[in-house]
Amino acid sequence: MMHIPKTQTAIVISGPGGPDVLVPRELPVETPGAGEILIRVTAAGINRHDIHQRASGKHSDGRAVPGLEVCGTVAVLGSGVTGITQGDRVMALVPGGGYGQYVIAPAPLVMPAPDGLSDIEAAAIPEAVFTTWWNFFHLMSLQKDQFALFHGGTSGVGHIALQAMSALGYNVIATAGSAQKVAACGDFGAMAAFSYDDPELATKVMEATGGAGISTLLDVSAGAHLAQDLAMMAPDGMIAHLSGGGGSTLDLPVRDLMAKRIRITGSLLRPLPLDRKSQVADAIRRDVWPLLGTRVRPSIAQVFPLTDAAAAHAMMETGSHIGKIMLRLTPD
Repeated sequence: MMHIPKTQTAIVISGPGGPDVLVPRELPVETPGAGEILIRVTAAGINRHDIHQRASGKHSDGRAVPGLEVCGTVAVLGSGVTGITQGDRVMALVPGGGYGQYVIAPAPLVMPAPDGLSDIEAAAIPEAVFTTWWNFFHLMSLQKDQFALFHGGTSGVGHIALQAMSALGYNVIATAGSAQKVAACGDFGAMAAFSYDDPELATKVMEATGGAGISTLLDVSAGAHLAQDLAMMAPDGMIAHLSGGGGSTLDLPVRDLMAKRIRITGSLLRPLPLDRKSQVADAIRRDVWPLLGTRVRPSIAQVFPLTDAAAAHAMMETGSHIGKIMLRLTPD
C-alpha cells in the first residue's frame, strides 16, 4: 500500500513578477474526486504559459501552483476510474499544480508513460502534443495534401510537433530565431526552415510549397510576423494564435483577408472543456503514443531540481534554449 503524506512541497506564485516570486511552500495533498487520479510526480515540464501566469500573478482556476504536464506514478484513484492501477507509471496533462510532489489529473488526460522514454522525457510530451493536435487537427483540420507552418520550431512545443507530424507524413515548415535553431528545425523533421526575421520569408515559403502556400499556421508570436504570414497563406487558410502577447492587438489589412478568405482564430488549451481535451487525448493515444521513444523523443535543454524553478524560468525567458526545460522531483 502506497503511503500518501498529508502535505507536500510545491512551488507557488507568491505574487506577480519575475522568477523570484516562485517560492517553495508546504501545501496539503489533495484527494482525487470522481474521475480523477492523484499522481506522485517525478518530473514536470516548464512551459511559456507558466511564465505568463507567473508574470501576471493570475490563476484562472484558483491554483497558485503552476505546471501543466507531469510524469509520475499513480498514487490514488478517484471513484469511477478504470483501466489504470495504483503504482502505474504515467504521464498527464494537468490543469495546474505540476510544480509539486503530488498533483490531481483528470483520468481521461492520463496515459501510460512509454517504456522508451525516461520520466524527464515523458513529462516533456503532454503539453506539446495536446497543443499540436488540438490546433492543427481539431481547430484547423489540417490535411496531408496541405502545408503547415509552425513559428518557433525549436520551442518546447515546436520541436516535438515537427517530429510527430513529419513522422505521420504531414508537410511541416518551421521558423526560428537563429541559424543554429533553423538547422535544428530540419533535424526535428521540418521539410524546410527559415529565420522568422528573413525579409523574404513569405517568398521562400511560397517557393518551398511549390506556390501552394500555407493552409494552417500556428503562431506563438502574437502576430509579430503578420504581414509575412498573410502573404504566404493559401486560399481558405487558417492562422491560430497561441499567445496574446501581453494584450497585443492585430492591425489587420482586411482586404488581404478577403482576397484569400483567410480565417484567424486562437485558442487557450488550459480552459478548453474536458470533453474536448478527451477527444484530443483519444487521437494522441491512437496516432502519437506509438511513436514515443522511437520516432518522437524530446530534446531536453536542461533539468533543474524543483526548488530551482526560478532558475528554470529565468533560462526560458532568455529564449536561448532548444527543446524543453524540465523540473526533476525526488519521490518521498
